[in-house]
Amino acid sequence: MFINGEWVEARSGQTRDIINPYNQAVIAKATEGQVADMQEAIAAARHAFDHGPWPQTPATDRGKIVQTIADFIQRDKAELAELESLDTGKTLEESRGDMDDITAVFRYYAELADKDGAETLDPPIANATSRVVREPVGVCGQITPWNYPLLQASWKLAPALVAGNTLIMKPSEITPLSSVKVFELMEEAGVPRGVVNLVLGSGNTVGAELSAHQDVDLISFTGGIETGKRIMQAASSNMKNIALELGGKNPNIVFADADFETAVDQAMNAVFFHAGQVCSAGTRLIVEESIHDALVKELVERVRKIKLGDGFDETTQMGPLISAEHLNKVRRYVETGRKEGATVAVGGERPDDPELNDGFFYLPTVLTDCTTDMDVVQEEGFGPVITVETFSSEDEAVKLANDSIYGLSGGVFTNDIGKAERCVKKMRMGTVWINEVNFYFPQAPWGGYKQSGIGRELGKVGLEEYTETKHIYQNLKPGPVNWFG
Repeated sequence: MFINGEWVEARSGQTRDIINPYNQAVIAKATEGQVADMQEAIAAARHAFDHGPWPQTPATDRGKIVQTIADFIQRDKAELAELESLDTGKTLEESRGDMDDITAVFRYYAELADKDGAETLDPPIANATSRVVREPVGVCGQITPWNYPLLQASWKLAPALVAGNTLIMKPSEITPLSSVKVFELMEEAGVPRGVVNLVLGSGNTVGAELSAHQDVDLISFTGGIETGKRIMQAASSNMKNIALELGGKNPNIVFADADFETAVDQAMNAVFFHAGQVCSAGTRLIVEESIHDALVKELVERVRKIKLGDGFDETTQMGPLISAEHLNKVRRYVETGRKEGATVAVGGERPDDPELNDGFFYLPTVLTDCTTDMDVVQEEGFGPVITVETFSSEDEAVKLANDSIYGLSGGVFTNDIGKAERCVKKMRMGTVWINEVNFYFPQAPWGGYKQSGIGRELGKVGLEEYTETKHIYQNLKPGPVNWFG
């Protein structure tokens, strides 16, 4: 762990085996932090914010350090990609792409560092000035998920640093390797002592302490909805600022007038990329009745050909799920769909391949004959599973898409631009794509409606999450009011 500028082991001496989900091999031993370790990190971050130079460092200089971190990520991206693929099981090609995306996030916020100047207001009286400035929130707790360990970390680290905050990051206990490496790079880049702290350990111990501690001013979490609710409750102890991204059950609407080839290809990319372990995965395929049979037939034929395997094999198209626990969750999810009346058109089981027996693999799966009242349609499965629903009218398509407690993202495929615009205006989601899915870039905000979360990451608003707004008023010609004589 990295606490107050030093690399340390947990005080308890406890460790955790880090497992490669492809073959269950132990690839590392990570120190296992406890409450006392988290308290030490919070104290370091508090002292660094209250008494250190970082919050008062000119924004341009903070931006230069964040730019240097981006340079180092590019320099070491091959190593970082390998760590990410070992940790998560995703393909090496995916991880390499992630490193370029992560670099872009750091560069975007580095460039934005000195662009958020004060806003001058025109006060309603003479001989006065009024301006609005943004200042750092303070000590930020950041809890990141296992599916995109370093990418999700970059969405939090870069804006927090640029804004002048200090922070404690708690990565997922099962995928800490790339996070450890990027903290080495931040140390090398010259981030001052105590500004960035890394605590490893479980969410129930160190994560819970970070969420509830009185000296933490903001908590940012990406993960499951139930954990998000607990964090929200814990954060109320001192009314922390909160930013929560809690996943989704994302609809992908395909109209009959859409380009057929594009729709099929994008439907696959929407779900089977990273084995469906993506918060924005388009797991609800909502297809116009007239093309349902043809689209499902083509989809099933292509899904059968997806190559599963080791992420380090350049021919692999889809890797394993993250853990045995998550594999069992996906299996139960599909079994629930069967019991509810869904038809398994393809997949629905573990692969029959001896070479994959030791990994947490599950076949890419398509469930047809689905209706919106099924649990399998409403619940986030977070695996390589598509449910297929049908509609007969534009209004019905939008109604189905909105029938969810979630509102993270959605897609619309049609060659009728008017129809597309009518749909996206009615779809209650933070991001809606037209003739595309799962595309993002640092300049565009990311977050959800409804129970998909609170707040936004990325874009200018992602930087604003890490700031407080202050109004400064000055009377240039002071004098008594004489209200009381």
